[in-house]
Amino acid sequence: MTRARKALIDLSSTSYYHLIARCVRRAFLCGEDKYTGKNFDHRRTWLVERMKLLSSVFAIDIAAYAIMSNHYHLVVKVNRQQAFSWSDNEVIARWYKLYKGSLIIDKQLNGDTLSEAEQLLASELVEKWRARLYDISWFMKNLNEYIAREANKEDSCTGKYWEGRYKSQALLDETALLSCMAYVDLNPVRANMANNLEDSDFTSIQERIEHFKNTKSNAKKIESKQQYRTPNQPKSLKPFGVREHENALPFSLLDYLELVDWTGRHVHPKKRGYISNSMPSILVSLRIEKATWLNRVQSFRSYYGNFAGSQTTLRIHAAKNDVNWYKGVG
Repeated sequence: MTRARKALIDLSSTSYYHLIARCVRRAFLCGEDKYTGKNFDHRRTWLVERMKLLSSVFAIDIAAYAIMSNHYHLVVKVNRQQAFSWSDNEVIARWYKLYKGSLIIDKQLNGDTLSEAEQLLASELVEKWRARLYDISWFMKNLNEYIAREANKEDSCTGKYWEGRYKSQALLDETALLSCMAYVDLNPVRANMANNLEDSDFTSIQERIEHFKNTKSNAKKIESKQQYRTPNQPKSLKPFGVREHENALPFSLLDYLELVDWTGRHVHPKKRGYISNSMPSILVSLRIEKATWLNRVQSFRSYYGNFAGSQTTLRIHAAKNDVNWYKGVG
């Protein structure tokens, strides 16, 4: 049964969400179209650049992404408190990076005297914009509309470009977040488009690995894993850290890279290389069984519905929303 978006995006339960949008036309979002022989790889760059621009404007961080041939995945965190901390002027400045704004706000910015009614209207507008700047639907609307316009312009056509509204999954606990990020980063490996993480083009894990390799300060610390739990990381992506860091993902970067590489060697049987029997330490610390982990990463989208988490978390969230059952329980 279709659920209203407000029932799927519940920031009181979690700030992390998995988002998916799929192209409706046979013409590819990006990559090689075997029907026409055209290559649309440059559209991947459009998407990556646009989503990073939007992340710098919205109070929404990108934790993971994968741009595939006819769809894309995002894992994001909504920073509602960050939006509340912005001054009115900062809200206006951010909104004006994307939209034309308002004559009343323009008048205020020019230093003109506003009537009491105009001041009230200006305040209401700023608060409306503030709410939209941490709204996932506004983020996705801006991203998808921009890509659709550019693709239609390039294809000299009009009409629908996306098959429908974006799909979302609420990630209710750390295990759901971790397995979803791994699922997203391993998309090219599962699709047999890449044999390793470094060759997984247009994914967040490739960007993190390249940034890590190209940072001299990281290279100097390679002898001691404990020393570089929080190495220099891409500014456009939400950084890894530890649970005590409020603005970081609650895992270390190296643990995550090790985990995804280990997982990729299991879910992609054609991948060359030695498969270690020992589980990554992060699975041990989170008390996740190997078989359970591999099953959830390999079939994350089919294993869960609109909400992802442990059976206990899903039951609690279902009861909160007066629902008897969520996919992924039992």
